[in-house]
Amino acid sequence: MQKPTIAITMGDAAGIGPEIVVKSLADPQVRDWCKPIVLGDLGVLRAAAERAHVALRLESVDRPADARGGAGTACVIDYRNVDAGTLRMGVIEPALGDAAVHYTREAARLALAGEIDGIVSAPLNKEAMRAAGHHYEGATEIFAEMAGTKRYAMVLILGEMRLMLLTNHMSLREACDKVTEARVYEKVMLGHEALVAQGIAAPRIAVSALNPHAGEGGLFGREEIDEIQPAIARARAAGVNAIGPVPADTVFFKAKQGLYDMTIALYHDQGLGAVKLLGFGTVVTLLVGLPFIRTSTGHGTAFDIAGTGKADHANLLEAIRVAAELGGRRTRERAA
Repeated sequence: MQKPTIAITMGDAAGIGPEIVVKSLADPQVRDWCKPIVLGDLGVLRAAAERAHVALRLESVDRPADARGGAGTACVIDYRNVDAGTLRMGVIEPALGDAAVHYTREAARLALAGEIDGIVSAPLNKEAMRAAGHHYEGATEIFAEMAGTKRYAMVLILGEMRLMLLTNHMSLREACDKVTEARVYEKVMLGHEALVAQGIAAPRIAVSALNPHAGEGGLFGREEIDEIQPAIARARAAGVNAIGPVPADTVFFKAKQGLYDMTIALYHDQGLGAVKLLGFGTVVTLLVGLPFIRTSTGHGTAFDIAGTGKADHANLLEAIRVAAELGGRRTRERAA
C-alpha cells in the first residue's frame, strides 16, 4: 500500500521549528507512517541538525514526487529564503515571518494541486508574521484563505479526546459576543461532518456552557437559553447527536471519561486550559473544514530555548502520525 506524502513546514527559523523537524525526521517511525518532505530552508535545517547532534542527511528536491529519502535521509524543498549564517535564534525578524508564511502558502498550494496528502506545520511566530505585513491570526487563516473557505474550525486532539473551539484568537469580551445560535450550529455540524469523515458513524458532540452552572436557568446569563439551546435543537432535528449545554466545570471530565466524541468549547482558554492540563505538550491541532488534512503542534516557537538543542519533538512527531493516518484514509477513500 502506498504511503501518504506529508509536507512538513519548517516554521519560523528563529524558533524551535527546524530543530524539532530534524529530530522527528530522524525517527524511523516516520518512514513507517508516510513519505515526508520538508518545506523550508536547507541551510537552516542542516544547522539545526548539527546543533542538536542529529544524524540526518538532508537533500534538496524540486517537488514532492522527487522525494525518495530512506532511513537516515530527509528531502527538503529548499526555498533559500533565510541566511543561516546570520540567523539570530530567538529573535523576532520580519523576514523570517515572511518566510514562514511562504512555506505555509506553498504547502496549501501543493495540497490543493493534489501533490501531497497532508500538511504538518511547525510553529510560526505571529509577531514576526505581522511585522512582515501579514495580518493573520495565525497559519489557520492562511490555509482557509488559500482554500477559499470561511467554514473551518480548529480541533485539538489528545488521545481519544477531541476539542473544537467556537472562537479562537480574540479577546474574551469579543468571544462572548460571538456565542450565537448560528455560529454554534455551524460548528456542531462541521464537527459532525469531520468525525464522520474520520470513520465515526454517529458521533456524540457536546457543547460547553458559557456561564456558571450553564446559566442556572437565566440567573447568570441567557446565552444558554437564547443561543446555545436553540442551536443544539436545530442540530438534533438534522439528525446530529448534539448534547448540552454542559456546564464547563464538568464537560471536560465527562469527555475524558469517553462520554463524547467531540467537545465544543466556546472560547480559547476554556478549551485549551483543560486540554493542556490533561496532556501538556502532547496536544495535536487538526484544522477541519478544508479540502486537505492539516495538523500542527499544540505549542509555539519557544524562543527561550531556540538553538539550545533542548526542544522536545514528541508533539510534532504525534502531529505527523495523525496527519499520515488521516491523509492516508482520505487518499484511500478517494481511490476506492
